[in-house]
Amino acid sequence: MARGVPGGYRIWDNKARRWRGDHYELCPDELTDALNRRRDYATITALLERYRARKR
Repeated sequence: MARGVPGGYRIWDNKARRWRGDHYELCPDELTDALNRRRDYATITALLERYRARKR
């Protein structure tokens, strides 16, 4: 699940009950949709890697 935090968005892992991944200033729509609707971890991981690479 994507949640808004000061300065952007973070990803909350309900199963592990902790924040997952990096802090994102902008949360792309396709990543938000994948996090909040589907539970396809392969898609979520691929999107996270793509957006993490864009930050660098």
